[in-house]
Amino acid sequence: MNSATPQPSDLEIAQSATLRPIADVAADLQLGPDDWEPYGRDVAKLELSVLDREPDGPPARYVLVTAVTPTPLGEGKTTTAVGLVQALGLRGRRPVLTLRQPSQGPTFGIKGGAAGGGWSQVVPMERMNLHLTGDMHAVTAAHNLLAAVVDNHLHQGNRLGLDLREITWRRVLDINDRALRNIVIGLGERVDGVPRQTGFDITAASEVMTVLALARSLQDLRVRLGRIVVGFTAGGEPISADDLGVAGAMAVLLKDALRPNLMQTLEGQPVLVHAGPFGNIATGNSSVIADLIASTRADYVVTEAGFGSDMGAERFFDVKCRASGLAPDAAVVVTTIRSMKSQSGRHRIVPGKPLPAEMLDDRPDEVRAGAANLAAHIDILRRFGVQPVVAINVFPTDHPGEVAEVVRLCAEMDVVAAPSTHVRDGGKGALALADAVEQACEQPSTFVPLYGVGTPSRDALSRIATEVYGADGIDLAPAAERQMDRYQRLGWGDLPVCVAKTHLSLSHDPALKGAPRGWRLPVREVKACTGAGYLYAVCGEMRLMPGLPSHPAAERIDLADDGSVVGLF
Repeated sequence: MNSATPQPSDLEIAQSATLRPIADVAADLQLGPDDWEPYGRDVAKLELSVLDREPDGPPARYVLVTAVTPTPLGEGKTTTAVGLVQALGLRGRRPVLTLRQPSQGPTFGIKGGAAGGGWSQVVPMERMNLHLTGDMHAVTAAHNLLAAVVDNHLHQGNRLGLDLREITWRRVLDINDRALRNIVIGLGERVDGVPRQTGFDITAASEVMTVLALARSLQDLRVRLGRIVVGFTAGGEPISADDLGVAGAMAVLLKDALRPNLMQTLEGQPVLVHAGPFGNIATGNSSVIADLIASTRADYVVTEAGFGSDMGAERFFDVKCRASGLAPDAAVVVTTIRSMKSQSGRHRIVPGKPLPAEMLDDRPDEVRAGAANLAAHIDILRRFGVQPVVAINVFPTDHPGEVAEVVRLCAEMDVVAAPSTHVRDGGKGALALADAVEQACEQPSTFVPLYGVGTPSRDALSRIATEVYGADGIDLAPAAERQMDRYQRLGWGDLPVCVAKTHLSLSHDPALKGAPRGWRLPVREVKACTGAGYLYAVCGEMRLMPGLPSHPAAERIDLADDGSVVGLF
């Protein structure tokens, strides 16, 4: 497509596509009719029995797509991952893409969906961004069933002695709604329950979602759900879903949701869409089960992790790979000219507003000024022993000299950088990237997690802060110290750690650009996700229920007279 030709909207491109029969897409994964169940014409649910089969060949090459510190607009990890898979298909390889399911919060809010963009999308994009096969709703139902049982337990006499001030289990909803962040329940008559303060988080932030993403089987799912802690007694003893007798019912609600969803790219390659943990307080990665299935049925498995390498990639390495047993062969760092200029600290990007006009000028000096952030993310991947490749997601407004400057800077760092025009050109626009990834996968992998099994959680947290973020150390608030002491007493003191922080900086402070030095990571509180199997440390103010902007995307979405969706990106 000529760069001067106006490009149709993502939705128009997706709706004009001729999709392959889903049976043919399944056949690419060596799956027969008994291995999947159709959900309409273009989506299928895979059977978990596929996991039990012996692989027919060597395991696939495993490639992670991550990014630099993003602007609030995102830098195009998903569309780059799709473009890469399409390019590998053009090279005659058998690739498969594994992605998270988008949350409806961003879809109806400001950021948009997560099906890719332009000529590098997962289709049908309306299905992917709106309901899909109902997995999000199953997570919502299972989570809220546990919440309802907690409050019923209080109403029925509180036999287990839950301390109302120590109940940690809130409710969830897959819609941005700031009015539900803090609420009081149980008002009314005595039969209406025990009054107490609680609130709602977005479904993607639910521990149940992370359990779904990390479970390896139905049995593993059931065990993990039973371990979920909803609160503590006055004496500090944890109360779990198994203590309340509800974990089995939760597993029943999630039985079908544990099966990955099969879709396809615009160019017909298989895509497994499964689970959708939040990117800055949870793991931010798609499911272990999808990757395990894909790894035995393809040449290349490409997966994407949320936000920058300090966020989703670190959790991919230290949490997801630990759960799956898989080891990455290479990693793609997505960067853009606008992200490089943003990290120079000379511009302010506001979600929902056009880029500052001066950012569109030809300014290689600003690209150089922002290069420290790219270098830091490259160093993070090398710290894990993973070979990095830089993908430059090229926009029509980018100047050739600016793109060439990124290539030159990467060459100085001894990293291959491939400009990619996959949004405009589909797989053809990512052929150079595909070639670079293949070459990186041929190099010996020396992958090693940042810390080993059994490492004390305090030490793991300190290593993440200093070796990944570049901090001088950590500062635990008194509440966080008490919580860590409690978890040590309960036998949780060596769980992996997930850090909840802003995605807009390598630090906890979104105002600190580039690769900041001379700072310490403040930890406000530490929460236990015993079902998922990790602790998460909260740094700064984290909103688990986003709000809507003044003009949310929902205002532009509608139905045409023929019933088709309009206004969805």
